[in-house]
Amino acid sequence: MTDIRVVIADDHPIVREGMSALLTSLEGFVVAGVAATGREAVREVVMTRPDVAVLDLQMPDLDGIAATKEITRAAPGVAVLVLTMFSDDDSVFAAMRAGARGYLVKGAEQDEIARAIRAVAAGEAIFGPAVAKRVLGFLTGPSTPDVPFPELTGRERQILDLLAAGLPNGAIAAKLGVAAKTVANNVSAIFAKLQVADRAAAIIRARDAGLGRS
Repeated sequence: MTDIRVVIADDHPIVREGMSALLTSLEGFVVAGVAATGREAVREVVMTRPDVAVLDLQMPDLDGIAATKEITRAAPGVAVLVLTMFSDDDSVFAAMRAGARGYLVKGAEQDEIARAIRAVAAGEAIFGPAVAKRVLGFLTGPSTPDVPFPELTGRERQILDLLAAGLPNGAIAAKLGVAAKTVANNVSAIFAKLQVADRAAAIIRARDAGLGRS
């Protein structure tokens, strides 16, 4: 049986080293590369063409959602498994829409992580217990209206709505009760996910989708 080649992407060195040590200790796995940012993750995957990319969602340079999109576009044969601390609906469904085949929350047992990597490498979809409940609840619950820009998180969509209404970052930060730096980081993520170059282009996209009217 051929070993499963894995790229590990996480901005925390301890997590990268721990995952590398775990997979190296198990029969049937080879660590093909590691990355500390989303951009590095995409580059490693394109260069090494592993079977599976294990990605965190919160990474500098390019977040895990955007990196997943890039990977599924540039290397569609590579399965993406998200391993993150976030289990909220926005994160889970954004990752699924981006093309992730699996989603685990950090703290999962080692055998659960190994089983998930094997599953996505075989073409299956797999979710941790808490995430699976959310997915099943979503699929069996009442239908919800389509929302614009589903690739954005709820907070990013909220900020884009305020951008489209003409508010500067400082005013958005005051309205939401967050730091201006937080707003700036979210705006950068919005630009990347919408693939726009600047604020004006993002506002046009947002207004065309009906945002900015509240």
